[in-house]
Amino acid sequence: MKTFNQLKKNLKKDKSELKTVSVAVLADAASQLLTQAIQAYGIEAGYNYDIYEADYDQINSEVFNSNSDLYQFAPEYIFLNICSEHLLKEFSKKTIVERRNFSATKHEYLETLIQNISSAIPSKIIITNFPEIEDGVFGNYANKLDNSFCYQIRKLNVQMMEMAMAYNNVFICDVQQLQQRLGRNFTFDPKMYINGDMVYSVDFLPFIAKNVTDIIASIKGSFKKCIILDLDNTMWGGIIGDDGIEGIQVGSLGIGKAFTELQLWIKQLKERGIIVAVCSKNTEEIAKEPFEKHPEMVLRLDDIAVFVANWETKVDNIRHIQNILNIGFDSMVFIDDNPFEREMVKSAIAEIIVPELPEDPAEYLTYLRSINLFETASFTNEDTERTKQYQEEAQRNVLQKSFANEDAFLESLGMTATTKPFDKFSIPRVAQLTQRSNQFNLRTIRYTEEDINNISSNKNYHTLSIALQDKFGDYGLIAVIILKETANDTLFIDTWIMSCRVLKRGVENFTLNKIIVLAKENGYRKVVGEYIPTPKNGLVKNHYESLGFKMTDNHWELSIDEYLLLTNFITEQIEVTQ
Repeated sequence: MKTFNQLKKNLKKDKSELKTVSVAVLADAASQLLTQAIQAYGIEAGYNYDIYEADYDQINSEVFNSNSDLYQFAPEYIFLNICSEHLLKEFSKKTIVERRNFSATKHEYLETLIQNISSAIPSKIIITNFPEIEDGVFGNYANKLDNSFCYQIRKLNVQMMEMAMAYNNVFICDVQQLQQRLGRNFTFDPKMYINGDMVYSVDFLPFIAKNVTDIIASIKGSFKKCIILDLDNTMWGGIIGDDGIEGIQVGSLGIGKAFTELQLWIKQLKERGIIVAVCSKNTEEIAKEPFEKHPEMVLRLDDIAVFVANWETKVDNIRHIQNILNIGFDSMVFIDDNPFEREMVKSAIAEIIVPELPEDPAEYLTYLRSINLFETASFTNEDTERTKQYQEEAQRNVLQKSFANEDAFLESLGMTATTKPFDKFSIPRVAQLTQRSNQFNLRTIRYTEEDINNISSNKNYHTLSIALQDKFGDYGLIAVIILKETANDTLFIDTWIMSCRVLKRGVENFTLNKIIVLAKENGYRKVVGEYIPTPKNGLVKNHYESLGFKMTDNHWELSIDEYLLLTNFITEQIEVTQ
């Protein structure tokens, strides 16, 4: 982590090429240095934060005044920081009876803040929770008293978590967890607090700034999707080819415990939807043996989406894995104990994240947890199926190589699609796709669940969700279409998102056919599309042109009367309503 002074140098850099993001900072304590840290770390991560910093301790006047500068600024993100020190001062002035209700009162206040902001502007709200303070009044006995500050602040932090679950636009910046990891003496400087009402030490500011930026990046669709694992001395102690299955170290004893707990962490990542791949210099049969036969291995072969073990370079093998998964290198994390291999990969593939593992395996997991590699802004049950879906995709790739003719391969897959408007079951996943999809995303407009709900109930919009299956398995929801009526005879393609897993399957043709049929049924005569370029969606630059659209007034236009249905090998499956 760079120091505050190192980060500040970023503020002098040219920001003209960076993506501009508007952020408001509201705090009840001195926030000038905190704001500088956030702005500087944003530049570090590729964002130019256009920041509005409210005056000192003016949260209420900004939030509860409908004409405030905050609402005039209308930021994409609001960072809301209410400090524990001021909370303790307020708590200390209460009666014993009032202290018992302190967390409930503060929770009600916080929720009122959220509601007022949300009703005025469509901002995402990032709010800090409360680092615990040992007030030294009751000692350990504070854990047995509902009128102690210890009890009330812990209860309030839980209530904040519940509040964030209830409001889709609210995200917690977990300052309490950072303090727990780094220590109160690191995060808080009493001299700076007394003299300048700064509640965070200068050394701590970059950590908060990183957390804020991690959250913003994940909301905007920039996050890690895949972890690629070396094996020998990374997933177990020793070298499987030399030591044999009985000689490697994994389990509950000695250093083997470090590797077991690392595997448990990776298993949890897999269960929340992170793709797990293996890249090992090894003979494949030998490399797979621990996954198949070692009784104390946590990870098994069915946890691995892509398993590559051979004697090629790891750079080439990672490129092979990327080709199978069809995700960006910047979505990948490569874990390897060998500094030489790490440097080779970093030098050849600049976008991939390659953590510098400590020399001692006992420190691997603590280090990896501390750098917050896998921040996310959403989670759905469908995420848990991702490994299975990529394993099935690997099977399709093997089958494809046996066909000389592309059409014959596609026909052999036996693809069936289910199409329907958005409903209460698909809306969470639809919203997630708008937030996460970067490559096959024509306009890259992000929507929340609330936004999608509103669109679904608006008569000026038409929606389509498309799920796909073939003989290997279920792709799940693979395409999202939002169409907006802009004139009596025109449908505008507000959103066209597709999973890259179905590229070259004919889904583009199938989807456009569905759009045209829907347009005809509703009396429209033309469909208009738009491509807004981003650093990641160059894949679809020629999408509309390839489908027969013509450029008119900076938009792509297609006449419905002249349209001929496009060929594909997908059969539509009609859902029968009971």
